[in-house]
Amino acid sequence: MGSGFGMHSVPAARRWAARLAITALAAGLLVLPAAAGVQSIGLVLVGLAGLVVTVAAAWWAVSRRGLVRWLSVLLAAAAQAAVIAVVAVAGLLWAVFAMLALWAVAAGAGWAALGTEGGHTAPSEYVTPRPRRPFLIMNPRSGGGKVGRFALEEKAKALGAEIVLLDPAAPQDVAALARRALADGADLLGVAGGDGTQALVAGVAAEHDVPFLVIPAGTRNHFALDLGLDRNDPATSLEALSDGVELRVDLGRIGDRDFVNNVSFGAYATVVQSPAYRDDKIQTILRLLPDVLTRQVGPRLTLRCGDEVVDSPQAVMVSNNAYRVGDPAGLGRRERLDAGVLGVLSVKVDSAVQAAALLAGERSPGLTVLTAGEVVVDADAAQIQAGVDGEALTFPAPVHCVIRPRALRVRVPRHRPGVPRLRPRLDWRRLRELAFTRGSGHP
Repeated sequence: MGSGFGMHSVPAARRWAARLAITALAAGLLVLPAAAGVQSIGLVLVGLAGLVVTVAAAWWAVSRRGLVRWLSVLLAAAAQAAVIAVVAVAGLLWAVFAMLALWAVAAGAGWAALGTEGGHTAPSEYVTPRPRRPFLIMNPRSGGGKVGRFALEEKAKALGAEIVLLDPAAPQDVAALARRALADGADLLGVAGGDGTQALVAGVAAEHDVPFLVIPAGTRNHFALDLGLDRNDPATSLEALSDGVELRVDLGRIGDRDFVNNVSFGAYATVVQSPAYRDDKIQTILRLLPDVLTRQVGPRLTLRCGDEVVDSPQAVMVSNNAYRVGDPAGLGRRERLDAGVLGVLSVKVDSAVQAAALLAGERSPGLTVLTAGEVVVDADAAQIQAGVDGEALTFPAPVHCVIRPRALRVRVPRHRPGVPRLRPRLDWRRLRELAFTRGSGHP
């Protein structure tokens, strides 16, 4: 029986794609035993051992310093080389490549069969009057100078917007600028800059229930990505001023500060607090991570999420709606921005064995994946460091994070690229149902 789908509702193209996926998966599983016979069992064990050793060595490389770190890097490389050598000596490299190719076909066919099942759900659009007095804050240094490169100031002024350019030499309170603009009659707030600045002004917009305009002029612009905006050409977001619609999305809040993407505690938060992080990220991470991961620096954290309690995690991330996990195709992406929940990821690893166990993904005992309306992070210290949308901040313990459902009105262009479609998770039970369910016969 189909999972909520009628017996006659599956198009033929999807059924055949599901059958191809299952066939290719089975062929991939059989190609090595067919080529190597009993010897394939040993080769599989060697491959698994190499993977475990590599992950364990990677843990030692990031959690140790000096000679142990470099020996761990060499061990990881040697483990991979040993696996390749064993397979090559057995004359079965071709079988491994064939197996990988068949699995790639299985994945592609499986995604085609599942279509958009469980994919992104876009917020509803609302037609509202065009803003009469839009107010935009622009950071000319964000994204390597996108404000100037895309002539954002000139284009926004041509559409009737009032602009404030931030002066890198004289830091300004952008939230205060936004509140002053509203007091002077502004009916839309917007930011051309990074996610940290976006969050500060978005909080003011939500507080006063006025629309907010996102102009992706930062470096990563994750919020803009999940809103379906064109990150390659931030000027297209200005079209919302003349031909736009509104979306209602959620905001996260930590203490009295809002966030649009996520808040991190533990390892990442400790690293970004370092003054050296901005100038040399890699060296700062390599220098600080060993003490953070072995809990020799920083407070011991406690995560409370409903009835779940995690003691002494090395890293915690709380996000405005849940990120896709357990699937590299959707890593770092949110399927919704209006589900009304916080996403929670917690990592607790105390040894190389536990690091290797993370290969189990969401089933790993060291990885906690939850959703909730409220999350509390406590510590054995008076202050907790956090990275809020990439900004290094400190809060008194305990720290409360909550979700503010549909708190933010976002004005977006009527015509925009849209959120890139997330591939559905490869649910092999669902694929089996599709493959063996009678369908409509129409592609």
